[in-house]
Amino acid sequence: MPLLFLLAFGFGFGSIYTLAGQGDYFQFLVPGIICMSILFTSVMSGIEIIWDRQFGFLKETLVAPVSRLEIMIGRTLGGATVAFCQGIIFLLLSLLFGFKIISLINLPLVFLFMLLIALFFAALGTAIASLLDDMQGFQLIMNFLIMPIFFLSGALFPIDTAPRLIQLIAKINPLSYGVSSIRSLLSGSTNFVFLNLLILLILTIIMLIIGSKLFSKMKV
Repeated sequence: MPLLFLLAFGFGFGSIYTLAGQGDYFQFLVPGIICMSILFTSVMSGIEIIWDRQFGFLKETLVAPVSRLEIMIGRTLGGATVAFCQGIIFLLLSLLFGFKIISLINLPLVFLFMLLIALFFAALGTAIASLLDDMQGFQLIMNFLIMPIFFLSGALFPIDTAPRLIQLIAKINPLSYGVSSIRSLLSGSTNFVFLNLLILLILTIIMLIIGSKLFSKMKV
């Protein structure tokens, strides 16, 4: 789906974006689609908890001589690692379609933001799955929570020119800090990047704490 979004939006609306005087839309879009790939993969990793609970695998895991906190952290790191690797693969694929990394020196910071996004939303997926008993409920949460988070993050359109309400939502949207920072770093700018990094780091720690609390109270 991220590749479909990239090709359909990147080449479909690229000429319109250029005529509007906004520059190269493909360069603008790729960082947003990278974050989309990480977002969906990391959140969907939470479904594994529901699956394991239904088939009894989770009960077998919980009897291991380790704490629930360690199990939750391990599952979250696993889901975040898969999402992070998928984001890197997608970044490499975008180079084949003409994306240009203006500043290679900023790549370590780009990877750090990608990792924090993956950790935050993997922990969010774990927290949500800890409260649900069936797959249908998880899909409902995806439709009413994750899709708005993506569309209102500035991944597909500039937030600066959006209505004031959307700008306000973007300020409380964790993904928007990752999208704007990765976009700035890949284009060679570091404006507000370190402030965004601090905010995203704090939000990730908070979400990990919330996820571990909910997972530790989950009944199997």
